[in-house]
Amino acid sequence: MISAGIDIGSRTIKLAVVENGNVILTRIKANSYNPLEVCGEILEDVKYDAITEIKAFAIGVRKVCPECRTILDIGGQDTKAISLNDTGGIDKFEMNDKCAAGTGKFLEIMATALGFTLQEFIEAGLSAEKSTAINNMCTVFAESEVISMVARGHNRAAIARGIHETICRRSVAMLKKVDIIGKVAFVGGVAMNSCFSNILRQEIGPALFVPEDPQTVGALGCAYIKTTKES
Repeated sequence: MISAGIDIGSRTIKLAVVENGNVILTRIKANSYNPLEVCGEILEDVKYDAITEIKAFAIGVRKVCPECRTILDIGGQDTKAISLNDTGGIDKFEMNDKCAAGTGKFLEIMATALGFTLQEFIEAGLSAEKSTAINNMCTVFAESEVISMVARGHNRAAIARGIHETICRRSVAMLKKVDIIGKVAFVGGVAMNSCFSNILRQEIGPALFVPEDPQTVGALGCAYIKTTKES
């Protein structure tokens, strides 16, 4: 049997196709002003089920890491913390508000404010010998603050490190609201940010697990929903 899952994020749309429990195809396509059109392009003639994103991530994470009981998903414009029971069911979850603070979009804006590409921003945070914290987490105010700090001669790498650390602390605080149990799966586009992952690992320890393809975990959960129902 072939089933498919699609995860519509603010920045990208992800597709996963599963045949008899094995992943046979994944695709990632940039989202646009017309996400339904992008969905049509990425889905083509593939059949799919519609489920909540929370359930999709719960199923997807348990497939790639059966021992994981806690999930942190940071995407382009939202952050989710989810705790699972011992059978993989959803116990509790928290989501950030509609503000982009602490998300992938926030990091991109901060990188631009520092005069970095996103990759340069990540590398600067990794190489910084110290960190300089920012006070604002509202995107507009944080951008203004960062620009002012650069103008005053603050080290840009230290600011990059400080931004990553601040967002990491917010994420850990959200995880604690749902209880950090067992292994913690870090998924979503921001999970590919090596600076963020390194800092998060320092906070959480060896329990942190980052899948090989963290962006497609939600889509995998959608694709696996039929096999989960049948088992």
